[in-house]
Amino acid sequence: MEQSSDRVRERNITTEALVWEGVTLSIAYEPSWMATSEDYGPAHLEIRVVEPERAPLPITETGYRSHFLARGIVEGAGGPVAYVRAWLDEAAREPEWKQAQARLAQLSLF
Repeated sequence: MEQSSDRVRERNITTEALVWEGVTLSIAYEPSWMATSEDYGPAHLEIRVVEPERAPLPITETGYRSHFLARGIVEGAGGPVAYVRAWLDEAAREPEWKQAQARLAQLSLF
């Protein structure tokens, strides 16, 4: 009779904080999501706005983003916080984000 080796892989998730443009974020990073080894499989970033709760970001309107990508990309950027900061900075240059921010600023005048 053949035995299966159903081993549960221990997950390696790190969580760090980032303050971007006055918004506090929690960034959870798992370099090897659902992989059988640390060398293969996609990495996973989970980005949540902590304060102000559910504030929109240029990468999410809801304050939450789950994102899968190659591990080497995150490591090449200097780690999860550096990657997310660069991603936010780049996305904030988009006209849609600038327009949304202008609308919010206009509403705060009244």
